[in-house]
Amino acid sequence: MEWILRMRKGISIVAFTRRGKELADRLAVFLNGTVKPESENLQNWVEASFGHCSALIFIGATGIAVRSIAPVLKGKTQDPAVIVLDEFGRYVIPLLSGHLGGANMLAEKVALYLNGTAVITTATDLNTVFAIDLWAKKQGMTILQPERIRRVSAKLLAGESVQIKCPWTIQGSVPRHVSQGETDPDVIVDVIKHKEEALQLVPQILSLGIGCRKDIPVQKIESEFQCFCAERKILPQSIAAAASIDRKKTETGLLVFCKNHGWPISFYTAEELSSLPGSYTASCFVEKTVGVDNVCERSAVLSSGGTLLEKKYARNGISFALACNTPTINWEWVTTWENSS
Repeated sequence: MEWILRMRKGISIVAFTRRGKELADRLAVFLNGTVKPESENLQNWVEASFGHCSALIFIGATGIAVRSIAPVLKGKTQDPAVIVLDEFGRYVIPLLSGHLGGANMLAEKVALYLNGTAVITTATDLNTVFAIDLWAKKQGMTILQPERIRRVSAKLLAGESVQIKCPWTIQGSVPRHVSQGETDPDVIVDVIKHKEEALQLVPQILSLGIGCRKDIPVQKIESEFQCFCAERKILPQSIAAAASIDRKKTETGLLVFCKNHGWPISFYTAEELSSLPGSYTASCFVEKTVGVDNVCERSAVLSSGGTLLEKKYARNGISFALACNTPTINWEWVTTWENSS
């Protein structure tokens, strides 16, 4: 469910006094947001906003905000940003999802606009220490075990060194107390699941090529996909997109499967797939049926623009393959607020 935050858009604002509502209207224009209608029940508004908005802004008492959001909290990788400010706009407090949801940055943006003060309490921000969760967000990576962030941040705040294991070169100036290495890592960046107790970050850089029989149900595709990931030790969070042959454009099971995972899917003609240079797992049956010797491997490579990472997996009328595009990773970790997470 990590992709939920990335799919949210919009800022929703609520106020409880006349002065507060005037401020809410100003912020709605500045942030391209919406203000809760007076007729709408507060708890219904909170529940709806938590489901689809990237941020909620409460103009009023902090206690009201805390009590309102308490029943709908899920976790730091799923909750949107929540900030609270007084009706004069003097103090802007990030209440929830300071880093991953962008509440800290949103609070600073609002405070600057209102000539107020952003009340930031996150330790890494106060001490200008490298923030591993902000870095993951900036680099477009999923945090696999968010509960382990605290352990990494504690070491950095104590002035201890943190080692990051990553199979790709990380560009730019290395932050203080951080190094890239292979032994005893505190953080691992990879598309494959590791057994170490390190915090793992997953870059979204893979394309999933899919072949399937006609009218195959989504449940069977999902079941085989889980088996494929388990067998190859691939983390589903690393997949950015899917691809197949154009003859599958109307396959309901395939389309629903990709929609459930939040992946865009590309379709290629047999001629486009056949013209791709390289060596692929050929099947005479597949070639006779659809006009090209392999669908999953070729479509994965075409979609990614990279190289084949996992060769054909075929079982029960479904085939998968994965291609990888080398990610561009740098040491930047300070991000800016965007109206999506």
